[in-house]
Amino acid sequence: MPVPSQLFPTPPIGPAIKPSSQQPNPSLWLWSVDIYTALILSFFLHLTLTSTTLINYPTMVSSTEMVIVLFSLLTISLPLMMSDTASAGTFYKDFDITWGDGRGKIVDNGKLLTLSLDHTSGSGFESKKEFLFGKIDMELKLVPGNSAGTVTAYYLSSQGPTHDEIDFEFLGNLTGDPYTLHTNVFSQGKGNREQQFKLWFDPTKDFHRYSILWNQNNIIFYVDDTPIRDFRNNEAKGTPFPNSQPMKIYSSLWNADDWATRGGRVKTDWTKAPFTASYRNFKADVSTTPNSGWVNQALDSTGQERMRMMQKNYMIYNYCTDLKRFPQGLPQECSIA
Repeated sequence: MPVPSQLFPTPPIGPAIKPSSQQPNPSLWLWSVDIYTALILSFFLHLTLTSTTLINYPTMVSSTEMVIVLFSLLTISLPLMMSDTASAGTFYKDFDITWGDGRGKIVDNGKLLTLSLDHTSGSGFESKKEFLFGKIDMELKLVPGNSAGTVTAYYLSSQGPTHDEIDFEFLGNLTGDPYTLHTNVFSQGKGNREQQFKLWFDPTKDFHRYSILWNQNNIIFYVDDTPIRDFRNNEAKGTPFPNSQPMKIYSSLWNADDWATRGGRVKTDWTKAPFTASYRNFKADVSTTPNSGWVNQALDSTGQERMRMMQKNYMIYNYCTDLKRFPQGLPQECSIA
């Protein structure tokens, strides 16, 4: 059984831009900008109508007419505001390919993104926006065939030595052997909260949805809408939780054959290169309106039972049961129900 450690390397993620903990939620900022714009437009339209009316009639525009104008402008602006807070745009709009010297590509009119790895380099991308909480969905199709030694990482992260991070990492394997799905949560630069699963399907044959729900109460990892992990906010009991640093979305495909497959005993077969992973159907719901389901979402009894079943059948490593790794005692959150 593989034993993860804090020495797992982090792939390149582009220029380091440390977000301020005081930075506002981008979705709230977008709402305020759109409303402000609508008010300005309504003011200038009011001036135009007033000028025209003064020329042709002896009376000013009535307050009723002004209300109608303002309502119309807000009605036009509302779909624009909602499109930014529940984004399902194109990869051109939402992401930048940040490294790989052409090995990352956006194709099909922005609907598909591919990353490739060869003996010279891997590749990666990052989101244009930062997010402080939200529901993030992405569909991936992983490297087919002999993917041993390769890692496809898909994660949220802030920057700097005290960064926060929420990880999906897919560890390649020999042809016919299942991928390992590695998950981790960092807060204030500290991780060491790994859980690993053997995927119960072939993730190279078709696209599958991998989701992160992150709110003030918990971080829930989903595979095809099935919960596999729930990391709860237990800050009140002394467990750090990522809740103040906005994070970008990153993904990369890179070589890690010193540890990724069977503890590094199986190396990357470069005769099979280039290795390619594909991405589609990105969606980020970051709206904080009252009808946004993710804001206070938690697993109900049915969701908890489904998660326990997945963990019982497919989990192969849990830091909360690794007494050899933590001889002085398991992390505090492991004893919190």
